[in-house]
Amino acid sequence: MIARSQLESGFMRMWQHRSWVARALLPVSWLYGLLLSVRRALYTLGLLQQARLPVPVIVVGNIFVGGTGKTPFVIWLVEELRARGWHPGVISRGYGAQHDQITEVHVDSGCQEAGDEPLLIMQRTGVPVVVGRRRVAAGRQLLRAHPEVDVVISDDGLQHYALGRTLEIQICDSRGHGNGWLLPAGPLREPASRRSDFFVVNAATVAPPNAPLNAPLNARPKLRPTVHAHRMTLQAEFAERLNQPSQRQALSTICSGKRIIAAAGIGHPQRFFDMLTKHGITLSDTLALPDHFDYQHNPFTDMSADMILITEKDAVKCARINTLADDARLWVVPVTAMIAEPLVDNIVETLRGRSTT
Repeated sequence: MIARSQLESGFMRMWQHRSWVARALLPVSWLYGLLLSVRRALYTLGLLQQARLPVPVIVVGNIFVGGTGKTPFVIWLVEELRARGWHPGVISRGYGAQHDQITEVHVDSGCQEAGDEPLLIMQRTGVPVVVGRRRVAAGRQLLRAHPEVDVVISDDGLQHYALGRTLEIQICDSRGHGNGWLLPAGPLREPASRRSDFFVVNAATVAPPNAPLNAPLNARPKLRPTVHAHRMTLQAEFAERLNQPSQRQALSTICSGKRIIAAAGIGHPQRFFDMLTKHGITLSDTLALPDHFDYQHNPFTDMSADMILITEKDAVKCARINTLADDARLWVVPVTAMIAEPLVDNIVETLRGRSTT
């Protein structure tokens, strides 16, 4: 567990610079890039077919490996579209699910069958959510089961070209495009020049689009000069006890005299830790767990703490394991995405202006 987390952290650090290790991996990255280009060309030329659903499809994803705040954004988008009269549904690969079947997510679904992020989306929004590796089939099942759905949001799937899409939204954060190289020399699944309809930056400020590679991390991301990036921030106000959600405590009132530990099994744990410290919480220790950590091994058993702060993504798994669900030290910190620009209005305008055929 710890070894995997340390390995992930090591790669993330390496990918922020063009070090000799990254340079040594460049030939593999070139081969990976060539395969990407060939695959995309096959779809462009029609040799591989895209399937289109009978309703608009919004793909929300990222080209940077690891978490960039995509799930909070999907929750925000669902709520904003619903407030404007749409009836959204969500499809997802269901990372962490232990089978390949297409499955609808229910309140009592387990993370092994649904995946942690789809379960969180369903719990937060109440909209229909269907998971499956084959997103076209997942979308069709979603529409069969819920004919009222008039827009499908694909949670991740920028690289799943078999699914036709009405528009794409690409999420990135303060790490930008890292060193700008493809896997494994860099953190990118696709080239930084990849086009999308909208770019959303999960950071306190939106950096100049032409920030140089040696610029500080907060001077990124490096987007194409013609791209307008919408700023997103993740905000939290309170923590709620895992085994008694009605018991809440404002983050600003959490006593620094206690031994408080923060734990996160997400793509970028440091963002969660930084958010807590910005609220004035003094953390005695932090525990960065691997992304999608399944909690089959209890990492808190021998931990001395008065309060353990965890993310919602971790909470959906902990709540289904008795020894963790009964641990009164565990407190969940919900986050809400805030978008400063009128992004959703631009999205709706784009949806209405494009045909689904």
